[in-house]
Amino acid sequence: MQLIKLDATDSTNLYLKNLWLNDHPEEDVVVVAEKQLKGRGQRGSSWQSEPGKNLTFSLLKRFHNLDVQNQFHLNIAVSLAIYSVLKKIPIPDLFVKWPNDILSGNSKICGILVENILQKQQIQASIIGVGLNVNQTEFPGLSHVSSLKLITGQNRHLDELLQDILDQLQTNLQQLDIAGNCQSIPAYEEVLFRKDKPSTFKDAQGELFMGFIRGVSPEGKLRVELEDLILKDFDLKEVQLMY
Repeated sequence: MQLIKLDATDSTNLYLKNLWLNDHPEEDVVVVAEKQLKGRGQRGSSWQSEPGKNLTFSLLKRFHNLDVQNQFHLNIAVSLAIYSVLKKIPIPDLFVKWPNDILSGNSKICGILVENILQKQQIQASIIGVGLNVNQTEFPGLSHVSSLKLITGQNRHLDELLQDILDQLQTNLQQLDIAGNCQSIPAYEEVLFRKDKPSTFKDAQGELFMGFIRGVSPEGKLRVELEDLILKDFDLKEVQLMY
């Protein structure tokens, strides 16, 4: 695995997209940036990170046996890899907020953005962007956000934490590539934020409704139990969990 360290870049995901287009690397590549100028998250949101305090990196991972129809299994493998590392620290009250944010209690500590490079019906490679709040202690203007330092009171060595995460990512992603699908859907559903609790959601039209998260569909849609025990599956653009 090739490791590239940058002082600053617009986006580590964008850096790897350009690297793929221009060089088509044969081995996996990790890009770590002290500062991201245009970091991105799910739903087009920006990712704010104080330079030198957090982990902002992306992994370019090639696949040989992963169908497009199983692309959400990649989100599961990545989420559980980071969850596993943080659990060992230990970070309390860890959850995965669908599809792949990592929370401690109600506070987000890690965001993940997966962008796939497709060839026909296969995922040729994926660019996996991770933003993990580590030693930052102030997040002005943001709610429901925390960091490992705020939670534990301790500073973390960024390089050591990065290596732990990369080791677990490689293990999970290699297993996924060999099997062609993820065997960890039950483990993912076990740690889903707000699972089996009454929750408020907002639909694409801005209307609020109540329901219970019961799990995910094979395609990765959020499975919610509505009134009269009706189960309905929602994709990312169709629903937002309010908390």
